[in-house]
Amino acid sequence: MKTVKMLALPLLITVLHSPICLSVTVSSSKPKVEVHEHTDAVLACEFRTEKDQNPRIEWKKKGKGVTFVYFNNKFAGSFAGRAKMEGATLTIHSVTQKDSGEYRCEVTATEDHVNLGEATVTLNVLVPPHIPSCEVPSSVSVGSGLELQCKDKLSVPPATYRWYKDNKALTATAESPYSIDSNKGTLKFKSVSKADSGMYRCESSNSVGAPKSCVAQQLKVIEYPLNMTVLIAGASGLVALILFCCICVCICRRRGCCKKNKKTKSTKSYNPPPPPPPPTRNLRHYKQTQSFMI
Repeated sequence: MKTVKMLALPLLITVLHSPICLSVTVSSSKPKVEVHEHTDAVLACEFRTEKDQNPRIEWKKKGKGVTFVYFNNKFAGSFAGRAKMEGATLTIHSVTQKDSGEYRCEVTATEDHVNLGEATVTLNVLVPPHIPSCEVPSSVSVGSGLELQCKDKLSVPPATYRWYKDNKALTATAESPYSIDSNKGTLKFKSVSKADSGMYRCESSNSVGAPKSCVAQQLKVIEYPLNMTVLIAGASGLVALILFCCICVCICRRRGCCKKNKKTKSTKSYNPPPPPPPPTRNLRHYKQTQSFMI
């Protein structure tokens, strides 16, 4: 038994002093961070080295590509002037939704055998509800289908929605003439009636802040009178009659029955009559029988 212990002790000493164990170690005490918008976010990063007392510390953010946050002992890009470092821990002041993402803390210790270590921290910036956009038509005819829409694209986590009519919350049941999707923000009617007229508004909410509502909008359900129906039917009949007449005229022209008989011009040339001959004087011949003397 003593022999085994004596052999194990030198082996343990050898393992502790082995170069394989000389490596930098990086970790984070809080790998997932959730903070409200416009507050400070602390991204924790702790490290330990075996030999290197002045390791190089870098922070990077992963998005569509990888961008530097902290490099060469200074902050880069939009983080300059609104972030600070304490050891390897990064603090970002007044965060916005654009700061959400995956961050990586990298520590390089050139004197250690394994000289690079890293830890990942995910930042999620929570955004309270914003005033949603509501799509409510001003009027619709009786019996037609209808869909009202409500959207809040800025809240994090995504908002859920609730519809109100005349300041009374709507709740869809098996007997109600409408259906509500609280996640998509839609209010659907299969066939509206006069009773569905009123002031409609939508409210968005999440776990971060107070609910927000859009301005109520008036919806009118119009029922057309009988004379209007007759007028529409008459107008439709007149249009059909005009169309039928146009088709008949086109067919008639194609068959040639609508062509007009054109008068043919005479090819004979017109010769005016010759002018009448000039009038001739009627001269009488007289014989001189006697001579007259005065």
